[in-house]
Amino acid sequence: MAEKDPPNTRACFTRRALVLGGLQLGAFGLLGSRLYQMQIVEAHRYSTLSDENRINTRLVPPPRGKIYDRFGLLVASNRDNLKIVIVPEDSGDLEQLLERVSLIAPIEDKDRSKVLRRAKRQRAFVPVAVKENLTWAQFARINVEGPGLQGVRPEAGYSRQYHYGRELAHVLGYVGPVSDWDRADDPLLLIPGYEIGKSGVEKTSDTALRGRPGIRHVEVNAGGRVIRELNRTASVPGDDMVLTVDLELQKFALERLEGQNAAAVVMDVETGEVLALASNPAFDANQFVGGMSRSVWRSLMGNADKPLMNRAVQGQYPPGSTFKMVVALAALESGLIKPGESVRCTGRYYMGKSSFGCWKRSGHGHMNMHNAIRMSCDYYFYEIAKRIGIERIAEMAQKLGLGDAYADEFMNAKPGIIPTPGWKQATLGEVWFPGETVIAAIGQGYVLSTPLQLAVYASRIANGGRAVTPHLVRAVGGKSAMPESVEKLDISDVSLAFVRNAMDAVVNGGGTAARSRLELEDVRMAGKTGTSQVHGMTAALRAKTAANGGVIPRKFVDHALFVAFAPVEAPRYAIAVVVEHGGGGSRAAAPVAKDIMTRVLELDIAGRAPFELETPPGRTADDDAADEGLLDG
Repeated sequence: MAEKDPPNTRACFTRRALVLGGLQLGAFGLLGSRLYQMQIVEAHRYSTLSDENRINTRLVPPPRGKIYDRFGLLVASNRDNLKIVIVPEDSGDLEQLLERVSLIAPIEDKDRSKVLRRAKRQRAFVPVAVKENLTWAQFARINVEGPGLQGVRPEAGYSRQYHYGRELAHVLGYVGPVSDWDRADDPLLLIPGYEIGKSGVEKTSDTALRGRPGIRHVEVNAGGRVIRELNRTASVPGDDMVLTVDLELQKFALERLEGQNAAAVVMDVETGEVLALASNPAFDANQFVGGMSRSVWRSLMGNADKPLMNRAVQGQYPPGSTFKMVVALAALESGLIKPGESVRCTGRYYMGKSSFGCWKRSGHGHMNMHNAIRMSCDYYFYEIAKRIGIERIAEMAQKLGLGDAYADEFMNAKPGIIPTPGWKQATLGEVWFPGETVIAAIGQGYVLSTPLQLAVYASRIANGGRAVTPHLVRAVGGKSAMPESVEKLDISDVSLAFVRNAMDAVVNGGGTAARSRLELEDVRMAGKTGTSQVHGMTAALRAKTAANGGVIPRKFVDHALFVAFAPVEAPRYAIAVVVEHGGGGSRAAAPVAKDIMTRVLELDIAGRAPFELETPPGRTADDDAADEGLLDG
């Protein structure tokens, strides 16, 4: 017979049972209290959170602002773009998913690699563009098979369309997908496949052209499939824009440059508006929209004629004799040289042990400043440059607009070079020699300029010394983008009038451009020819030329330049033309300028009212706050 537990053992067990029971009861009480708190007291909060799990907020890309030429011709707009995007965190095996999508809309291997690389670099919930410009059949099939393609979303967006892709390629530039190094300081940049400006006006005015995204709230199921759209806030299109460029003149200028590596810039001397900015050869900007195949990119980059280079703002050339007005004005303003003072040109100028030839080997005889400009006498300018010094020449060149890239409106524009002793010491670590002043006087040596700078230079001489700057954009969103006033340069009207008169003689007084006189009744063009040496005539080059029947290899032929303005009596238009390896400026560049200037005057561009945009509603602080909220979210 079993022994009974002693009384003290039973009492101990009872206390433990009561303690354990009490703890269990307390735990169930806390659990019940928490359930009551969550299901009754905080029911609305958790219901909202549940809704947020099934309701997605998506950005709606806005159409990019349209671009018009100065008289209202549409040159850049948007077209529908059907595309596929993938949300990496919802897609499972991304490589396998891309393989399945490729059966519907073929994806090239390089594009697959790009998608996989992008998915790894960015946050998993940010969508990645996979394929753009789908056919309607492909888009419809993706929509039908969507439930079986986890993480895949068909979307409709916009792509840029250039209506004159070649004629305005260097002016407009082009758009392209957001790159890894583009700053994501705008919620728009998070939209898969969104394109931003990469060059030209598209780049310099990108922020204004973008617009603001809209918002869609959509209900999705557990697989991420959209069940319905709950509400939508419309996107705000980017600002429309009006260029200063006249498309008709732009097309004519480009046609006139056909077959040559050349550039031409036409400006309104009163306002600084660029009426034409032509660079040949060109390319089709539409090739860049939505990405470019490697073969096309290689063909453009490997082209020896460099069609992607905007020669009008990136081509840096010795200005040659077009620079002589700089030296003349510097001399007149210094007071060291009198206009009627004569210098005898013998054909060769001597300085110490060095000598410098005039283009006319037999010499021009006695030359005053007027005739030296008219006949482009090198000897005369050698002499007066030695007297006034390089610093005065450089100062005048900068006043007249040389050495400035005007980079605010012109993408990747080059500044050229206006040399000084300080520049040489800082750049090359060498001292300046007197002979370098002599060479600079005829626009050679270290002196470099772009066609755009030469057009500004001619404009400032023509308009009486007003410091106009070049502009490509006339209005954005209905608001003028032009400056309200232009300062007057510290150059005397007498000096400027003297130089303008001499430039008139270059064309209309038997000067170096006499064959390029305008054939319009009672309208004259004033100008200055220039020929810049590309390579010195060394013994080796002479031998090569002789072996080639006296023909200099093209790459060693001089560049041809011409700057001009018209009408002489009341200047309104300025032009600069550079023809690479064209030979003499009077032979290759002046005739081009004559034809383009004739067309400008026939079109009467300044006399016609430009296109005006309607002024849109202004952006508010609430709009900025909303965009910041989208980015944070």
